[in-house]
Amino acid sequence: MADRARLEQAEFYFKEGYRLQMNGDLEGAIGAYTRSIEMYPTAEAHTFLGWAYSFQGRVDDAIKECETAIQIDPDFGNPYNDIGVYLIEKGEYDEAIPWLQKAMEAKRYEPRHYPHMNMGRVLVRKGQYQEAIRELKKALAIEPNYPAARIELHKLLGMLN
Repeated sequence: MADRARLEQAEFYFKEGYRLQMNGDLEGAIGAYTRSIEMYPTAEAHTFLGWAYSFQGRVDDAIKECETAIQIDPDFGNPYNDIGVYLIEKGEYDEAIPWLQKAMEAKRYEPRHYPHMNMGRVLVRKGQYQEAIRELKKALAIEPNYPAARIELHKLLGMLN
């Protein structure tokens, strides 16, 4: 099969995986993402496969998929942020920080406010409240209508008053 056709097939399976995941069919999504990767491996497919694994509690597998995504495209920011989130879930806050910083610096990444929100979460857990407030304000400067950051910021400010 020609590269162009393989890429189109891979894109089809990637979109199908996303559709299935959004409908709650994780097994179907994992199958579709895997098929996409078999056709034409992309950073996006590996990242989203990791995301599906994370919903199954397979955090270590999710991290491995994100590491593969980074090998394919080091400029793609999503897997850096996702690894940070998975490490937060594991309670490994210090280990999450460099991954979130890499997400903030990534050339190709949307939504840019997520790693700032996640860094804020880490800093709150570490008791570094002023630093957390700064990160949450950065998230809101990027995306003023981001309710999770606004709520977290107000909780934190209220706690400090």
